[in-house]
Parts: sequence; C-alpha cells; structure tokens
Amino acid sequence: MAPAATTATTAAIVASKTPTKVVVHPLVLLSVVDHFFRVARNTNKRVVGVLLGQIVGDTVNIANSYALPFEEDDKDPSVWFLDHNYHEAMHEMCKKVNAKEKMVGWYHTGPKLRPSDLEINELFKRYVPNPVLVIIDVMPRDVGIPTDAYFAIEEVHDDGTATTKTFSHLPSSIEAEEAEEIGVEHLLRDIKDNIVGTLSTQITDQLDSLKGLHNRLSDITGYLEKVAAGALPVNHQILYNLQDIFNLLPNLSRAESVQSFAVSTNDELLVVYLSSLVRAVIALHNLIQNKITNRDEEKKEAGAALTEGEMAANAASAPVMGADGEGAKDSKAPGKK
Repeated sequence: MAPAATTATTAAIVASKTPTKVVVHPLVLLSVVDHFFRVARNTNKRVVGVLLGQIVGDTVNIANSYALPFEEDDKDPSVWFLDHNYHEAMHEMCKKVNAKEKMVGWYHTGPKLRPSDLEINELFKRYVPNPVLVIIDVMPRDVGIPTDAYFAIEEVHDDGTATTKTFSHLPSSIEAEEAEEIGVEHLLRDIKDNIVGTLSTQITDQLDSLKGLHNRLSDITGYLEKVAAGALPVNHQILYNLQDIFNLLPNLSRAESVQSFAVSTNDELLVVYLSSLVRAVIALHNLIQNKITNRDEEKKEAGAALTEGEMAANAASAPVMGADGEGAKDSKAPGKK
C-alpha cells in the first residue's frame, strides 16, 4: 500500500529573517482601544491600523500605532476597502515626528483571524517586506494577554502540490518602559472605583491571577494528553521547558518545608490576631470617649438651663425703677396728722 499523502509538514518562510517574538507596549493597546470605541463600538465590525516600532534581532518591538479607514462587507468577507492613500500620508508624517519608528506590521481587533487577512497582509507588503499581524482583543472574556501575533509563511506540501500561504503564530508579550509604567499607573489610579476597598481589589486581582494560572495548567494538561494519545507529535523543547518549570516547584514533603510553611502561617495568623485585638481596643476606647463626651455635653446643657432659670427668677424679684432712677413709691401716700 502506498503511503498516504501527508498534509503540510514543513514551512518555508517567505522572509529571509523570521521574527520569533513580538513585544507590544501599553501605548499601542490604549490607542487600539480608543480606535475601536470611537469607530466600531456596539457593532460587530473590526478596526484596522498600522504598527510602528523597531526590529531588534529576532524580536519585533511595537511601540506606537495609528488607525486606518477600513470597511468590509458583512455578508461577503472578500469585499473590503482600506484607504492606502491615507496610510501613506500618515506614514510620511510619522517619519517626520520620529524617524526611528518604522512600520513593522498591522493590527485588527478580530478577535480571530479572518479569511481576508492574507489579502490585507499582501497589501501591506507593498510598504514593509515582512509585516507582522497582531490581533488585539479589546473586550477579552478570558484572563490573559489580549494579543495574538502572526507571521505570514508559505507551506510546502510533501505531495508536490502548490504552496499555500498561511499565518504562523508568534509568542507575544506586554512590556513597558519606566515612563510608560508611571503613565499606566496614573491612568489606573484615575479609573479605579473608589467605592471598592483596597482589600476587595487585592482579592479580585489574586482571583484573576489564579484563573489565569488555571487556564495555563489546563492548556499544559490538554497538550500532554494529546501527546500521550498520539494526536500531536512530541516537541522536546516544550517538554524541556515543562521540566524546568516542575524543577522550580518546591518539595513540600520535606520536613523543613512543612515547618517553614507552618511558621510562616502562624506568624501571619498572629498578626491577624493582634490586629483584631487592637481593633477591638480602639473600638472600646472610641465608645468610652463618646460616652464621656455625651455626659459632658449633658452637664453643660443642664448648667446652662439652671443659669437661665436663676436669671429669670432674679429679674422677677428685682424692684421696678422709676423715671428718676429711684424705686417706685406706693400708690397710697401716708396721711398727715
């Protein structure tokens, strides 16, 4: 029996230099979110723009972006329009402002790949040889990085058929410089809900982090199950990385680890207990102080009322003064002898 023709197994990269990592800065995320909410809010449309930055080695560093006018037919995805004249004018102005930032690719808000993405990518190849596509999910439902980076490649089939163009996924990350971190912190401080307390915010952040960890562990479990079942080939580099991760986990069965965890937990519980005692003492102190204040106020009010009563009694018993300043005489004058 002749061996069955296999599907695409090898990929010939069109570009001479293939990036292996994409770094997205927070300014790009803010610009894309602003673009989406200005143009396509409460719709099923996506927005498209240009990514600017530098290519350092095999890493694409995306530091800036700008929006482009883009329209596509909802019924026919192959019908779309992108204003490349506007793009050329914006690109010239950006080069005058910052010549170090080169065009490195384009973005859209997906949130997934579309059939027309390859055609749009071919259009951007007029301006940059190897554009990188970054899909930015402006309304993510899952916890994690809202960016997915792709690079166009040509797949060579072993059965001798013509090559086909497709996208290869690239790992992406969100990184910021010191100035950007300060700006993001100020922005988050401005939009923070003041009604929610600090403890509630910390618990929410920890819960989101645990959800993200659970998703990553689920992905690792699914991958290992597929490899064990033979659905996916063995990738030794992934297995080496997983082994490094497992080696970093502490051995909780050792007596020293158990004792250190117990001591740390007891110390934290002691702080919580002391905090509760201090809070109770402060509450009792405030209660007693409030009672003393109320008693003093009641005494002042009683003294003021007594003083007013004495003044009224003295005023009633005082002699009535005449016009000449002397006391009024009796109405009956004494008779003469």
